[in-house]
Amino acid sequence: MKKLVKVVAAIIENEQKEVLCALRSPEMSIPNRWEFPGGKIEANEDIYSALKREIDEELDCKIETYNEIFNDTTHEYETFIINLISIKCRVVKGTPTKSEHSKLIWLKRKNLDSLKWAPADVPAVEQLIQEK
Repeated sequence: MKKLVKVVAAIIENEQKEVLCALRSPEMSIPNRWEFPGGKIEANEDIYSALKREIDEELDCKIETYNEIFNDTTHEYETFIINLISIKCRVVKGTPTKSEHSKLIWLKRKNLDSLKWAPADVPAVEQLIQEK
């Protein structure tokens, strides 16, 4: 049986209504695909605490979440199953800086589909593009 991994992802928007997109490095699983930054939820951690911790660790900045789930999807990869919970948020301190990812870019929603996304992130991308 495949392992189920619970993951949170940050949909970080700036004042220009652009969304932060992160390119997975060649060393990561699902390499060279774009994703919303985030990571695994640890034991005894709620989704919002997990997201704030992951963004602090990965991007060296502080975020504030809008306390609602934007997208909740489950995707089966070849070796594991991911439950990806996407939450909208904004940066409240610092500037996102890449540490694990190859690249970070800000994109307008209408241009999000120009990137090659990790399959689990696609439902949230599509929802963002359709949202007004």
